[in-house]
Amino acid sequence: MFEKLIPYDVAHIILADYSAYHREYKRITKRAKIRFERRDWKGIQADSNERVTLYRDSVGATTEKVLEFLGVRHHNRDTWKLVKQMFTEEIFNFNSRNIAETYYNSVYRHSHKGLSVDEELMYVEATGTYREFKSRIPIYHTLHLIQPFHHTIRQLFAFYPFDAPFEDLDRDVFYVSDTLERKLKSLNFTGNTSRIELLKSIFFRNKAAYIVGRLVLNEHIRPLVIPLLHKENGIFADTVLLEKNDVSSIFGYNRSYFLTDTDIASEMVDFLRTILPTKSMGELYNSIGFEKHGKTVMFRDFLRHLFMTEDSFISAPGIKGLVMIVFTLPSYPFVFKVIKDRFPAPKKVTEKEVKEKYTLVSSHDRVGRMADSHMFENFVFERSRFSEELIEELLEDAPSKIKLTDQHIEITHLYVEKRMIPLNLYLEKASLEEAEDVINEYGKAIKQMAAVNIFPGDMLLKNFGVTRLRRVVFYDYDEIGFLTDYNFRVIPPARDLEQEMSGEPWYSVGPNDVFPEEFPRFLIGRREIREIFQRLHGDLFTAKYWIGVQNMLKRGELVDIYPYRQRLRFSKVYKDTQSPS
Repeated sequence: MFEKLIPYDVAHIILADYSAYHREYKRITKRAKIRFERRDWKGIQADSNERVTLYRDSVGATTEKVLEFLGVRHHNRDTWKLVKQMFTEEIFNFNSRNIAETYYNSVYRHSHKGLSVDEELMYVEATGTYREFKSRIPIYHTLHLIQPFHHTIRQLFAFYPFDAPFEDLDRDVFYVSDTLERKLKSLNFTGNTSRIELLKSIFFRNKAAYIVGRLVLNEHIRPLVIPLLHKENGIFADTVLLEKNDVSSIFGYNRSYFLTDTDIASEMVDFLRTILPTKSMGELYNSIGFEKHGKTVMFRDFLRHLFMTEDSFISAPGIKGLVMIVFTLPSYPFVFKVIKDRFPAPKKVTEKEVKEKYTLVSSHDRVGRMADSHMFENFVFERSRFSEELIEELLEDAPSKIKLTDQHIEITHLYVEKRMIPLNLYLEKASLEEAEDVINEYGKAIKQMAAVNIFPGDMLLKNFGVTRLRRVVFYDYDEIGFLTDYNFRVIPPARDLEQEMSGEPWYSVGPNDVFPEEFPRFLIGRREIREIFQRLHGDLFTAKYWIGVQNMLKRGELVDIYPYRQRLRFSKVYKDTQSPS
């Protein structure tokens, strides 16, 4: 062994495994089109789960190789300085250099347990903008928008051939063309320098494929996204989305990541930012499946935000939970969650179980109703940015996870999630019309989670949040479980008045028994809100509903859940319109 080459060899162990990971990542992603053509929906779900675990498994295997190769040298800082230097030189011309740096960081942290952040030996700051890497040919198709639009739209569909027939391509060309024409009229658009730019990669998720692009109208940009579905009679366009909020919803942080093939992730993210200006860079990396790099980007953004602000971390608004301490920085749109050391009654879960629930959600279909979260270990904050009340709460309820010095607070285990308005607080100020909208959303959230085999357990309003787009999302996971593991029962009638008036149940109750007819007593306090819920989603108060969903799941059926407004679907918009010949 040439001892001076040890850092180079370690760098190449990491680099070779990163390349193998990236190749397998792309291979899984490329399978999505074949799955869609075959209508293999369970296969797409399996691939989504496999891709989530691929990174963790690959980093674990690489770490073992590195530790074995280095032996006692793995604690030597000088060795790791050279490893990082060699790695940087080797990836300098990689078009996925940013992802490779994140992979290196993960290996370094896994090989140094208990580490916070080491700016000298890790890529804490980005080594470039990564925009120096551009495809030789554009990553998008360009079509000039010339009337009549149907010629352009027909060419659009020709860019995306499938090994499966369209149900009625003429009809879809008409629907998209007509919708686009009406939208441009509503905008009073009369310019002649308009074009459509469409990413060449299709975005796949669950039972849909998405053509993702943008309208460039006299240099003003609007999104253009066409969801494609594949039923028994063939593929068809379900709608065309031309509003930023509708497109933002399908790219939401509460949804599973897309399967989409990309060579230069930063280039695709730059394109997506033009149609999703409210999304952060980290969210967009998450959405296309590079969630670990999304976490890296979010951390870098957070450091920049701290540098530019002076406000203090405070306890998050809302009812304090029994399991988590939740705090936030008012100027920053995220919350930070720490698991308490002890859970008071009636909580019966353990800390290990809570962590397992968060891991489950990260790999499950979140169906737009469960918040995505990043887990951090040994996260260091400046003590001066914390209110004294918050420091006291952390030391009181989670002392085993807090390391406190005069300058810093280090939290050994932490979750970071997008901040929402707790549903119970939203309802306190909502008008009756606004309340009806979000209560309807609340019921839909419960039903859609049930459809993907998730039972929230604790369905209190305080455990749900309202997003910027007024969607209702669940974010308290300590009591979730698979719906099929529960026993939904009807309360048997009491034998006599004495039983009925008793404070104790007169019937046996197993650990997984659930009595939906009891829900009205504790879910919603305000009578008028409870009446709205009863009217819109009263079936949730019956065991019959839940048993019916269980039976559907046991039959292996997958429910269609659309991440856009139902009224936008062509089947709704053109239901009274005769299809063109």
